[in-house]
Amino acid sequence: MATNTLISVICHDRSGLVADLAGLLFNLNVNLSDTTFAVLGDAAEFTCLAEIPDGLTLDSVRGDIESLSGLKDAQVTVATFDMKPVHDDSGHITHRIEIDGRDGPGIIARLAEVFGQFGANIVRMNSERIPEKGHDRYVTRFSVYIPERRADVCLATVANTAGELRMTFRFDAVES
Repeated sequence: MATNTLISVICHDRSGLVADLAGLLFNLNVNLSDTTFAVLGDAAEFTCLAEIPDGLTLDSVRGDIESLSGLKDAQVTVATFDMKPVHDDSGHITHRIEIDGRDGPGIIARLAEVFGQFGANIVRMNSERIPEKGHDRYVTRFSVYIPERRADVCLATVANTAGELRMTFRFDAVES
């Protein structure tokens, strides 16, 4: 029986990194489930839930990942995943939201509080500070689950909060 695992790789970013990692795991017959990749500064983070087939150990998978080109100093974790590997409805994305404006402390905290007030769940989030002349711009993208009955009021409150922060707000509803 396959072993549910969490695989995490933090390393220097480079072109072809996702292809190398996904290709290696494919060649090992590791079945990927939820997977994320992000560039963080000059680093990269690849994280996934995966099923490791019988006959492979966690240590052997970790060793194979560490042997990939450019991953000598990477932080690689391959660990048993004891939680449910499939999310419930609150893990499905219903809206994509973008907040854009001048950088300042507390932006994510304020917006996350609003989502929490309405029972919304942040499924994915990406923030980026963009250096510009005079001040840095901060762009945050949220992929969220918002309960249908609370979506309109939640989105209006997020828009108001963005306005208070002197940031722009836009959203798209995701068709299911």
